Amino acid sequence: MTALTDLGIAAIRNGVRDGDFSAREVAEAFNAAVAAAKPLNAFLVETPDHALAAADAADQARAAGETLRPMAGVPIGMKDLFCTKGVPTTAASHILEGFTPEYESTVSQNLWNAGAGMLGKLNLDQFAMGSSNETSYFGNVISPWRRNDGGNAPLAPGGSSGGSSSAVAARIAPGATGTDTGGSIRQPAAFVGISGIKPTYGRCSRWGTIAFASSLDQAGPMARDVRDCAIMLEAMAGFDAKDATSLDLPVPNWEGQLNASLAGKRVGIPKEYRVNGMPAEIEALWQQGIAWLKDAGAEIVDVSLPHTRYALPAYYIIAPAEASSNLARYDGVRYGLRDLPDGANLQEMYARTRAKGFGDEVKRRILIGTYVLSAGFYDAYYTQAQKVRTLIARDFERAWEVCDVLLTPTAPSAAFALGEKSADPLAMYLNDVFTVPSSLAGLPAMSVPGGVDASGLPLGLQVIGKPLDEQGVLNAALAIEERAGFTARPAKWW
Repeated sequence: MTALTDLGIAAIRNGVRDGDFSAREVAEAFNAAVAAAKPLNAFLVETPDHALAAADAADQARAAGETLRPMAGVPIGMKDLFCTKGVPTTAASHILEGFTPEYESTVSQNLWNAGAGMLGKLNLDQFAMGSSNETSYFGNVISPWRRNDGGNAPLAPGGSSGGSSSAVAARIAPGATGTDTGGSIRQPAAFVGISGIKPTYGRCSRWGTIAFASSLDQAGPMARDVRDCAIMLEAMAGFDAKDATSLDLPVPNWEGQLNASLAGKRVGIPKEYRVNGMPAEIEALWQQGIAWLKDAGAEIVDVSLPHTRYALPAYYIIAPAEASSNLARYDGVRYGLRDLPDGANLQEMYARTRAKGFGDEVKRRILIGTYVLSAGFYDAYYTQAQKVRTLIARDFERAWEVCDVLLTPTAPSAAFALGEKSADPLAMYLNDVFTVPSSLAGLPAMSVPGGVDASGLPLGLQVIGKPLDEQGVLNAALAIEERAGFTARPAKWW
């Protein structure tokens, strides 16, 4: 008999609806799995009562003959960047340690309205700044994967949504929320062999989500497969009058329109996504992905995105600039940490609180952002980066004249060992080389597992779509998923 924790979102939803098992049984199984997986450090806060309350509501609704809500009986993990009423929300930072919101983020409220329950709050890179989940004040998350070639070093689960990726891959949550600023859903999904989609900027409300870079941050789901992501994204998305960047559009029935046939579709292959030093295994997987999409009926076309080479430099000017502004609110006055020694004045309190409360990576990005926004350098750096961003968006617009979606690798490598790149920020930033361009353009993009490397670690393929065409992205990802037949999973060691 299949263990309940081996079931994904669709299987749980259908099983509860059909009476194969109760929602409480599911919640109890996942609560136990979370409690037993502490060595992964994926969860910062466990909320078993929340999961059980949602499960009981689902069971009562079914017993009464009511139509169940879209995610009734499904417990999920919530990235600790989403404010949750009455539950601590820290962004994995010391400066917010002890902060308990009196309100609910729109994304989390949408999920509760859809019937989902919360298993707990998931660890992340501090303020979502990182690609390995090593910048968390509460300790790094560990990937459930291990190399099969004798390497025993713990692996990074990717970042910033490393708690989310680790929890889903380890089967201690059927799905989890993530946020993606420059690849923080897609890169960790690729590292652990799960699926994750960043929707079009504005599809999911940012209200109640702790901000990193406001023009880039976007919530999205991370789950076992494409269908589960579609189900969860439908629950998360929707217009929110409280968010000025929210798109006033209906939420499509993405799950109902899933179709792995790509007949009549054109898939673009951008030549600029081949980078020096990229492992041959990733190039081979990319070619295999092209063959899979051809088999699904797609026509393959070559495209050029000439400004791709400038995407990372532009991103690492724009994102820190916005971060330096967003994080100015953490000063010890209103909420969170306060370091106020006897006799200290207000300026000294600001300085001591921020020095003590922020980690090194956060400080690095605040300093970069403050520098590029300063009077003498604003035009030389920030203005130029925004111009490059426009050119990158125009590259994509020209590509859409000849193709419907793009196919690229998700990350330039498989998961690396914890500590391997933490001393070299530039090496860490290069992990986002394939994901940042679509973020700068606000496009929907998804990572789906395609295979493993020689050491048995997952590798992902990325599908990038036109604005608002999440359906095209999901369908192309489904075509890959069906042909890849990815069933690898980490051997339990925790």
